[in-house]
Amino acid sequence: MSGGEREAPVGIDQLLERVRAGYERIGPREAYTAQQAGEALLVDIRYAALRERDGLLPGALVVERNELEWRLDPWGSHRLPEATGHELRVVVLCNEGYASSLAAESLHRLGLHRATDVIGGFQAWRAAGLPVVEQHA
Repeated sequence: MSGGEREAPVGIDQLLERVRAGYERIGPREAYTAQQAGEALLVDIRYAALRERDGLLPGALVVERNELEWRLDPWGSHRLPEATGHELRVVVLCNEGYASSLAAESLHRLGLHRATDVIGGFQAWRAAGLPVVEQHA
């Protein structure tokens, strides 16, 4: 887009469709296997109330959605030690697999071209019988 031109508005469903066409999403079992093999960094972006209610994913990095780009940008001044480079395979997980798609696309714009998300999010993870650690208040 050049000077003053704007993209036509789209609804969220159309935006999700466009975003998801730009990378290959993965299922919860594939995400778990990649994490366990040390081939992917699993990042849980669910907000605190959901983590408290439903539990944590063992070994997942918890990063609130509003901090994700700041924490995972390998060139950023606020990056986490896990943000080792642009070749890092980041697998983002939200509650149901919607916000994580937008988050993965945002990471792509930062050069993390291997970023993806989990189809169905945490709910699909739990339904697949994958490990969850209950939080105790």
